[in-house]
Amino acid sequence: MPKRPPSDTWQDPHANREADRYENPIPSREFILDVLEKDGKPLTTQQLAAHFQLFDEEREEALRRRLGAMVRDGQIEANRRGGYSPLAEGALIKGRVSGHPDGFGFLIPEDGSSDLLLTSREMRRVFHGDIVQVREAGYDHKGRREGQIVRIVEKRMKTLVGRYQEDAGTAYVAPDNPRVTQEVQVIGNDLAPAAGQFVTVEIIDYPTHRSTATGRITEILGDYLAPGMEIDIAIRNFDIPHVWPDEVEREAARLDPQVQEADKEGRVDLRALPLVTIDGEDARDFDDAVYCEKRRGGFRLIVAIADVSHYVRTGSALNEEALKRGNSVYFPQQVVPMLPEVLSNGLCSLNPHVDRLCMVCDMNISSAGRVTDYKFYEGVMHSQARLTYTKVSDMLEHPESEAGKAVLRDHADVVEPVQRLYELFKVLRVVREKRGALDFDSNETRIVFSADRKIDKIVPVTRNKAHMLIEECMLAANVCAADYVAKNKLPALYRNHEGPRDEKLSKLRNYLGALGIGFTAGKKPQPADFQAVLEKIKDRPDAHVIQTMLLRSLTQAVYAPENLGHFGLAYEAYGHFTSPIRRYPDLLLHRVIRAKLRGERTMMQAIGAGISRLRGQPQAKKPAPDAPDMGQMLALGEHCSMTERRADEATRDVMAWLKCEYMRDHVGSEFDGVIASVTTFGIFVELTDIYVEGLVHISNLKGDYYEFDATMQKLVGSKSGVQFALGNKVRIKVAAVNMDSRKMDFDLVEGGTRHRKAGERPDSFDAKGSPRSGGGKAGGAKSERERLRSGDIPGKQSDAGGGRSRGDKPKAPRSGAGAPRASKPKPAAPKKPR
Repeated sequence: MPKRPPSDTWQDPHANREADRYENPIPSREFILDVLEKDGKPLTTQQLAAHFQLFDEEREEALRRRLGAMVRDGQIEANRRGGYSPLAEGALIKGRVSGHPDGFGFLIPEDGSSDLLLTSREMRRVFHGDIVQVREAGYDHKGRREGQIVRIVEKRMKTLVGRYQEDAGTAYVAPDNPRVTQEVQVIGNDLAPAAGQFVTVEIIDYPTHRSTATGRITEILGDYLAPGMEIDIAIRNFDIPHVWPDEVEREAARLDPQVQEADKEGRVDLRALPLVTIDGEDARDFDDAVYCEKRRGGFRLIVAIADVSHYVRTGSALNEEALKRGNSVYFPQQVVPMLPEVLSNGLCSLNPHVDRLCMVCDMNISSAGRVTDYKFYEGVMHSQARLTYTKVSDMLEHPESEAGKAVLRDHADVVEPVQRLYELFKVLRVVREKRGALDFDSNETRIVFSADRKIDKIVPVTRNKAHMLIEECMLAANVCAADYVAKNKLPALYRNHEGPRDEKLSKLRNYLGALGIGFTAGKKPQPADFQAVLEKIKDRPDAHVIQTMLLRSLTQAVYAPENLGHFGLAYEAYGHFTSPIRRYPDLLLHRVIRAKLRGERTMMQAIGAGISRLRGQPQAKKPAPDAPDMGQMLALGEHCSMTERRADEATRDVMAWLKCEYMRDHVGSEFDGVIASVTTFGIFVELTDIYVEGLVHISNLKGDYYEFDATMQKLVGSKSGVQFALGNKVRIKVAAVNMDSRKMDFDLVEGGTRHRKAGERPDSFDAKGSPRSGGGKAGGAKSERERLRSGDIPGKQSDAGGGRSRGDKPKAPRSGAGAPRASKPKPAAPKKPR
């Protein structure tokens, strides 16, 4: 019969767990750590055994082994006299766990220092996203710092989504998130999903070194590849709030669908001006309207933005939920909005031919494109037309076409102000070019669905002059908003975008050098240096690949209370003011400006209360001071930056899923593409127009041994001299698609060039290494020896929507489609003697 600990001697909160696991339980690791921390001095095994009254040799020996294991795992340290004490807090590194599909992971330190490798053993007891403390434990064979997890500070994985499976009487869930490799054993479940269905599982017990995680199923999502399944999975995988709390729905229901007359009082009346909205054809929420008129020496530009802050007040449930969400998330054919529909598509949407409340940036702009004066005020407007980018483009760029004539006829009353907008746009574009702001050509794609929501095709999204026109108007208003809060020393969040760091800049130089592209930037590059590269490559077939590398070299834009400028746009100060329906930082900036306009001094109290609720902290009894609390603003900026990254990752994951689903019907088909990346294990090829990426693995390149040239970013055949370099055009065949990992494998059909002597024509090689017609000597048959010299070349496995591991750390070759899944969870071990 198991021996229970003497309850009157020590109260271990984990005693039941230890008793269930061992026949002769001893104090848990957590309880031992607590005793050592409270005692304040090193304690030997004998002293601890006496403290816990473990007088039998078996338990004392078990305690000795446990202490040794705790030293090995970095939880405690031992001195020369055999005394044990907690590891010094200063020696621990706190950070976030980032999982890798191959089972290992990294710790991303909070202090910004370099990442630490977490081995697969360390990753057994944590999940991707957990906050932990580790101690540095040396270096691996690649020279990377390794960490040992000392304690889990915050267990963030509450639920996960995966496929339900059964094996030998054991039910488990295999996570869909590739960064989570631990499977969860299902226990005590009332729901009965079918094998292979996607489910949501609530984590009950975290995994340990000896046992898997356990959980119970809370939701059955449905069958694999069911329409919309990819969005349901992404929402849950990335923990995106998507259910409105009851109090939010009650507050939304109390809103009147029409603007009240009392709310219009005291506002500047703009209803007589022909303000218009210009958005995409499928847009449903319109948060900005524009108007332009010519004036002596320049233009007057009015940018009217939906006054969300009038309806979403601080302290309300609507505000707390908007803060929690941070932003709207836009998936193909579905949106997870920041605000309920009654606001996002109703009261706060600048729909045509109805009165709407707005916050206005009214600017005077000289004929040289310089903002000479601006003012902000609260207004009421009446949109005269809901225009689309296509209609405006037809009106301005193709007025003689049938479509252009139709738009001019149907919207005759707003043609003149739209034409004035176009004149102003041309001026602002010249200023933009002189300023050196980066102008990347977007390579976005759009999924076209059939009636049954099956993917019909993937098409590139093209930007026309109407897109650029609205962009310049919004940039002007955002710059004025940032300037306003900076001049008035108001607490606000700036949109900061710093220049490239030294390490990324060095990699970019090497990359461009390998392509023969000059990069003249110094130690502190300017936006104009990057724009000069964009000009050089605009006619190259691999231009979009190079643009991607330029973007990766830049730091990610973030929200912060300290103004650091915007590198990409070449602005000294920049903020987000123009989209309060879908971004919380814009809503906050509206509140800041309104407070200044009205002379209110309670703004920081409201901000502080919102941050406290976000953190789950109790409300302060005393009112917050009028002076800005930079700590609160910093926390708000970090939260909004996090929700933005979360939305980006979720939408990329959905697009990767949909592209893989589309390519499943094209296995065996051939496509043209461009080599987007070269690695030691192959080449990644991006398909032309649809921008789907896949791997041609090095093992599929026959007939030669290929060596990776890291400096020139290419694979070179040691015998044939056949090369595969960044930007090379190739033709591939889709070999396999793995929906679980969102990856595609390609086979090479044609491509590669042979290193040649001066004056010799380049050859184009097929998958067997033979030159295509037109290459080499005309009509000359190659000898057997020459055919053997040219071989297949390794390519890179696709990561549709994925990208490199953090910090571009070296990756092991990924398994391709059809690779075996991780082993299934083992049942909990039975009780056994130590």
